[in-house]
Amino acid sequence: MLRTVSCSASLSSSSPFFRFFRHFPRSSTAALRGPSRNLGRISSPSAAGRRVFLRRGLRVSSAATEGGGGVNGQFSRFSVRAVATPSYPDVGQDEAEKLGFEKVSEEFISECKSKATLFKHKKTGCEVMSVSNEDENKVFGIVLRTPPKDSTGIPHILEHSVLCGSRKYPVKEPFVELLKGSLHTFLNAFTYPDRTCYPVASTNTKDFYNLVDVYLDAVFFPKCVEDVHTFQQEGWHYELNDPSEDISYKGVVFNEMKGVYSQPDNILGRIAQQAISPDNTYGVDSGGDPKDIPKLTFEEFQEFHRKYYHPSNARIWFYGDDDPVQRLRVLSEYLDMFEASSSRDTSKIETQKLFSEPIRIVEKYPAGRDGDLKKKNMVCVNWLLSEKPLDLQTQLALGFLDHLMLGTPASPLRKILLESGLGEALVSSGMSDELLQPQFSVGMKGVSQDNVQKVEELIMDTLKKLAEEGFDSDAVEASTNTIEFSLRENNTGSFPRGLSLMLQSIAKWIYDMDPFEPLKYTEPLKALKARIVEEGSKAVFSPLIEQFILNNSHRVTIEMQPDPEKASQEEAEEKSILEKVKAGMTEEDLAELARATEELRLKQETPDPPEALRCVPSLNLSDIPKEPTYVPSEVGDINGVKVLRHDLFTNDIVYAEVVFDMGSLKHELLPLVPLFCQSLMEMGTKDLSFVQLNQLIGRKTGGISVYPLTSSVRGKAEPCSKFVVRGKSMAGRAEDLFNLMNCLLQEVQFTDQQRFKQFVSQSIARMENRLRGSGHGIAAARMDAMLNVAGWMSEQMGGLSYLEFLHTLAKKVDEDWEGISSALEEIRRSLLARNGCVVNMTADGKSLTNIEKSVEKFLNLLPETPSGGLVTWDGRLPLRNEAIVIPTQVNYVGKAGNIYSTGYELDGSAYVISKHISNTWLWDRVRVSGGAYGGFCDFDSHSGVFSFLSYRDPNLLKTLDIYDGTGDFLRGLDVDQETLTKAIIGTIGDVDSYQLPDAKGYSSLMRHLLGVTDEERQRKREEILTTSLKDFKEFAEAIDVVREKGVAVAVASAEDIDSANQARSNFFEVKKAL
Repeated sequence: MLRTVSCSASLSSSSPFFRFFRHFPRSSTAALRGPSRNLGRISSPSAAGRRVFLRRGLRVSSAATEGGGGVNGQFSRFSVRAVATPSYPDVGQDEAEKLGFEKVSEEFISECKSKATLFKHKKTGCEVMSVSNEDENKVFGIVLRTPPKDSTGIPHILEHSVLCGSRKYPVKEPFVELLKGSLHTFLNAFTYPDRTCYPVASTNTKDFYNLVDVYLDAVFFPKCVEDVHTFQQEGWHYELNDPSEDISYKGVVFNEMKGVYSQPDNILGRIAQQAISPDNTYGVDSGGDPKDIPKLTFEEFQEFHRKYYHPSNARIWFYGDDDPVQRLRVLSEYLDMFEASSSRDTSKIETQKLFSEPIRIVEKYPAGRDGDLKKKNMVCVNWLLSEKPLDLQTQLALGFLDHLMLGTPASPLRKILLESGLGEALVSSGMSDELLQPQFSVGMKGVSQDNVQKVEELIMDTLKKLAEEGFDSDAVEASTNTIEFSLRENNTGSFPRGLSLMLQSIAKWIYDMDPFEPLKYTEPLKALKARIVEEGSKAVFSPLIEQFILNNSHRVTIEMQPDPEKASQEEAEEKSILEKVKAGMTEEDLAELARATEELRLKQETPDPPEALRCVPSLNLSDIPKEPTYVPSEVGDINGVKVLRHDLFTNDIVYAEVVFDMGSLKHELLPLVPLFCQSLMEMGTKDLSFVQLNQLIGRKTGGISVYPLTSSVRGKAEPCSKFVVRGKSMAGRAEDLFNLMNCLLQEVQFTDQQRFKQFVSQSIARMENRLRGSGHGIAAARMDAMLNVAGWMSEQMGGLSYLEFLHTLAKKVDEDWEGISSALEEIRRSLLARNGCVVNMTADGKSLTNIEKSVEKFLNLLPETPSGGLVTWDGRLPLRNEAIVIPTQVNYVGKAGNIYSTGYELDGSAYVISKHISNTWLWDRVRVSGGAYGGFCDFDSHSGVFSFLSYRDPNLLKTLDIYDGTGDFLRGLDVDQETLTKAIIGTIGDVDSYQLPDAKGYSSLMRHLLGVTDEERQRKREEILTTSLKDFKEFAEAIDVVREKGVAVAVASAEDIDSANQARSNFFEVKKAL
């Protein structure tokens, strides 16, 4: 498994309007409705079901230092290129009329080179945005306003449930069947505080329309409104296996939200949303509060669907290169079945009136008993900015302001708060305008009780100072270039561009505003830049700070205090409620509940018959390309350094990676590498302060990041361990990019003790948050560290061992700063050298040729060899079952073993089998029946480690037993050819995942580093395509090693771990983490 540890200024890519991920009080099933699209283990929070807020507004990733374009005075010469309007198939008014639609308006959107047409279905009033362009990654989405009146989680439970069978597809879960056998590039659903989105994407037209049909039928004609079992499974139910046992609550959403309410940052976000908008739908939790979810009745669930899941209340989005007439044809078949309803009026979101005076709220959050709890307070100041919708130019200006204040490590509000020493890290900070009314928040966590008031005062004083003094001209230029570069690049990573645009558009459209406006940023941006030139930045931004923040009485300050008793109190309260429920039941009632529990379990664990599954549309093997996608690659050298070149169209942007070998790094320095990376990005040089250096990167490039990368290499004992410098710029700025890379690597001085102390505090806060929210990632890293050297290296830089190291380092910074500074220099000397270096470049051929001199100059400045000799990496954690204790209401359970140790030799069928195990056995037993939010497996073909993981799981030993039963499941498996074909196609979808040009170049680099040849890729593909039932049976023997010799790691509550160790005498060795 390839591992990277993010630890510095990032290269996060954003689409127009900088969609970025921010924790926000909402819920969605994004990411854990099914396994990752990637064949590697899910390891990042976002891939692990993190509740995220996809936000509009001009703000890039908070750590980014992005920008670009030539500089002309204060601003770049950037402008959107003139684009001839392409010719796309048109839908005439007569044609639209025949299909039941009227054409409302049509525009060419130059920013995304698309023709966009707004249609209205005449019979129901349903609005449709049809966006046509040359993008093969087609997107469909249906969005409904779904405002809840309480915190029972009804929109969230319904979002899960409608995908569990429908009129045309009456199987248990068509969604899972699509996961198994589709080439989708996106397949999921989101629940916002006021709306629910159902998006899909695919590059294959036949596959795309299969997905569209399943989703339309699921939304409008779901089985769940007639099937109480689905409501019980996805929402909540009483579970009683035997009348003599205790009753418990079970349900996928119930356990998901228990996990959400175990994370302090999430609790703070939810309290903030509800406190800042107490009088409308945002005053409750659409995701569901675990205390309130069991109050929801099936009848209320049914009524909510009847009321809001209607075409009159829907907005539908199509995007891509498919036929726009076919879009309307498909829609008319569904929409014509409905009459108009009043749902569009009854679902309208009421405006929150602004407060006449600020308010303050003090709440508790569950905390562990270890550490100094007096220093674990959180404080956040929140403003609701306006009662009325803002015009696009004001939104744009507020986005600029947000980036200026908080967007980079050098931004003044962020810098002053972190340098104050009053807290460990920022929390819930930034501008947000995805809901009806925009808001701004800024806060800190890791604050001592004595400093809570000081943090609040510092926030207000800093904002006043910024309003009075304005911003440095270099900062304004850097922010401008950052924003313009991101707009030009339009890099949404693995997130489909069409979906990013849909979410931008819907942020206005859902409130009955213009859906075109959010897509057209060129003129407002030009006007804003002109204002800054003519009036000065202070005249533009200071009034915004004063009007929307300083003089705004709608301010809510939230203080969160740690409470080591809260988690146990909540568990005791739940237990008491359930005891009263049981006490109120007769023997007959208890027997009936036990019978109903078994009936539900039997239904959950009984697979659909093959003939039923045939109703779900799928592709044929003949639809699948027989060869993998090849990236154009040329291997050469410059002064003896290997250089990989990828000639791809990148819109005049150069993407570059410089890779150094970590083979000379001493073992004891390894845990310092992430902080070394952050120090490179956030300390200054002899001539430049870190603020000046940060701004220079923002003005001249699209961003630079540095990070370590580790992976096992199949067939080799030595791991692949690298240090990567990654950057991007406009082709004309490539020389600046490599000059700045050199400056960061060779000129930054490790002399700022106080900043380094901040880095340690921030890292501790990040790791503690990861433990609570992504415990499965911690468990996976821990198991890998026991089973292979690359895993051990990664865990030292990003797992529990790293957190333990940080706690020790925090004390050492004051005691031995000179020693730490020397160690950072030693890391630099051990890494930087031409010997063993690899350069990777992705751009068009002309740009690749033009930048060779810049690359040569960069390489010539490097030392020839690293200091010190080669080091042998052989570290591993001791093999043992381990339980990591944190304050939580849910568990994260893992088990892993190395199947290569059995003599198993890699075959492409392993990918098909692994995916099938996740989508059937683990989905049904761990998630559907067990009630966990997620259960999946991963096979790391580089190391041979096969691992099982669960996420937000109410169980512990029961889940481990399911893992141990996997071999028998495979031996007893009897799949027909259609099921096998579906599994093969789904696996090819993973292998052929959609990539933008920068990702293609980077993937090619990774294959080079790990020794994966095109011949091997072709062989694996052929093995995937010819997978047979016999392969499944043979794989069972290999996977038994996990049951017999594997290691188990759980991140769980003390109570659940104690129970497990009582049930199986001292099964786990216990480590306290929080």
